[in-house]
Amino acid sequence: MVGIVIVSHSHTLAEGVRELAEMMAREVKIACAGGLEEGISGVSYERITNAVEEVCGRDGAVIFGDMGSAMLTSELVLEEMKDDKLHLVNAPLVEGVVRAAALASGGADVETIVQRVEAEWKRQEGDCYSIS
Repeated sequence: MVGIVIVSHSHTLAEGVRELAEMMAREVKIACAGGLEEGISGVSYERITNAVEEVCGRDGAVIFGDMGSAMLTSELVLEEMKDDKLHLVNAPLVEGVVRAAALASGGADVETIVQRVEAEWKRQEGDCYSIS
């Protein structure tokens, strides 16, 4: 089964997203890489690497980030690990993780999860309201 990694600047946010996703799919392995030591906000290359190693089995894993350096640091981890079954997904954190968990629970492979979650996000982008 495909694993999921949640990368956030906030430990609390990452844990909350995991809690929500686990309501939909308890059997999916979900790891959090949120915040830094002592509750400080930030992103850790080491925490992301450990989270990936925790959930990435033979079926692979998908990584979701909250913004900016979470995505950039995740890309560095991907470059270092060089695993075809490990993907960074371009989608909103909460919606993307919950959708990925449901798909993984249903037996979808990593490529299908990435494709479907990203396609769904692209369809919804036009429906969003912007504040000027």
